[in-house]
This record gives sequence, C-alpha cells and structure tokens, in this order.
Amino acid sequence: MKRLAAAALAAVLLVPAAFAASEKEQDRVKESGTVLKEILDIPDNIPKDLLNKAECVIVLPSVKKLAIGIGGSYGRGVMTCRSGQHYTGRWGAPAMYALEGGNIGFQLGGQATDFVLLVMNPRGVDSLLKTKVKLGADAAAAAGPKGRDASGATDVSMRAEILSYSRSRGLFAGISLEGSTLRQDGRANAKLYGRDVNARQIVREGKVSAPASAAELIATLNQHSPKNTSDPKSLK
Repeated sequence: MKRLAAAALAAVLLVPAAFAASEKEQDRVKESGTVLKEILDIPDNIPKDLLNKAECVIVLPSVKKLAIGIGGSYGRGVMTCRSGQHYTGRWGAPAMYALEGGNIGFQLGGQATDFVLLVMNPRGVDSLLKTKVKLGADAAAAAGPKGRDASGATDVSMRAEILSYSRSRGLFAGISLEGSTLRQDGRANAKLYGRDVNARQIVREGKVSAPASAAELIATLNQHSPKNTSDPKSLK
C-alpha cells in the first residue's frame, strides 16, 4: 500500500515538471515565429526570390556567446519545411534544432543574436536530417545576400546549400556560420510532441501535427512564401 502511495505521489510530482519542460519548448517555438515575422517585416530583409526557392527555414532566436571557451556559442530553435514529396506543399510542423560553434562568438560580439537560415535544396535538407552537420564541411554554407543585393544572389544560391542571416542590436545582415554545427534536438522534440520522434519523421514524413505554438511561424511563411519557385528538376 505504501509503495502504491509513493508511486502515486511521484507521478503527481512529475506531471508539473513534464509540463514545465514542454512549456519551455512551446515558448521557443513561439519565439521563433515572432522573430521570423519581425525579420520578414524589415524593409531590407531576406530577398523574396531566395525565400521562395528555400525548401526549409531554420530560426534560432537569441543565440548567445558562452562564458566558457573563446568564441563558443550555443542556441536553440526550429526547422520547418515545405510539405510534399518535392517540397511543393504548405509549410509543416517544426523540428527542434541546436546550433553550436567556436566561431559564432567572434561574430556575435557578446550580444544575443537571432539567426534565420534558408535551406536551398533537398541535398541540404538531407544533410540536416543527419545527427550533426558541420556547416561548410558537411553542407555548403554562405552568408545570405539581402535586399537589393538579391540580383547578385544567383551564383551564391546555386553553390550554397544553406544561406544564413543574423539580427543583432537592430542590425540585419547576412553572416557566415561556417565551422559551426547544427544538430537535431531529440530531447526537445520528445518534449514538444510528447513522444520520441526524429526530425525526418516531423518535417518529411508528417508523423506529427504542428503544435499550436507554431501557428505564427507557419502562418508567416505561408503568407510570405506560399509557393516553391525552385526549378522542378532540382527538387527530384
């Protein structure tokens, strides 16, 4: 009887802890949606023709420089992709991702920085669905052109699998993240969706529905880029 009572008490105590963990992930998804909306509302923002050719978008809000290690940084956010076999559908449920790197800190200047990454082709997506990807080695990455510079973006977007942008101190710019790593955050995905599910199952196989916290993120992308304008041959 005492064992049953102890087990029941433990279960009661674990429920608030589990809820708090889930709430933390929900807040991260919400913040990602807010950051993306704010950035896409900037006049001199991500070129629309590049966003329209992106298969996936990664948003990493408030990436901070760590106190330990020179230039070490860490941030968490989400990746959402267009649905459908050839990325021609609407934007879908987000998978949780983490950014780590030794070079980011020098670029951040000690400030919290928001990042938006465009994944420009299926090859880049496949790289990111692995356990860990080193930008510039496992996946070609480049600082994304912005605003009127979009006219010169063709060669860059053709070579790079991932284009990266940053916002810090109110300034928005393309930024190189070569040397840093991106990995799917399995624990965060489990907390967000209430069960073990990996990034591929979330963004490519549609195993879960988007949480309510992703409403702004998905609505913003569906509004600003409802159609994939990539060359159809590049999506097969």
